[in-house]
Amino acid sequence: MKVILVQDVNKVGTKGELLDVSDGYARNFLFKKGLAIEGTEGKIKEWEAAQKAKKNREAKLEHEAIEVKKKIGGKKVTVKVNAGDEGRLFGSVTTSQIAEAISSQHGVLADKHGIKLDEPVKQVGLYPFRVKLYTGVEAELTLEVKAE
Repeated sequence: MKVILVQDVNKVGTKGELLDVSDGYARNFLFKKGLAIEGTEGKIKEWEAAQKAKKNREAKLEHEAIEVKKKIGGKKVTVKVNAGDEGRLFGSVTTSQIAEAISSQHGVLADKHGIKLDEPVKQVGLYPFRVKLYTGVEAELTLEVKAE
């Protein structure tokens, strides 16, 4: 029997998946617990349309991420911070500060969780870093830290 999972089911599948399971398992477990719905012709067509729309949406997001990568890839992002003698910072430069700088200087929204630094920034200077724009799409930039 074909079923469409409504929730993740351990060792069976994830939400939104179309599966072929035994009739007894479907009726006695999946349907009773509300974990799946029966895969009738109409439901399967709806599921296929939803999968196609999801695929198109993801392709569009990936294309936009690639365009953003072309726009900001290799660019420099400048952050001004308070620094003491010999260029040491009071604290360190955070990913949220870098995300704000990318937004203000290049007009691109970047998620602070997608910013990857090789090392903590605690000194004035230049630092390479990566920004994850989409799954499998990362832009390489340079962070320039200047003392105020």
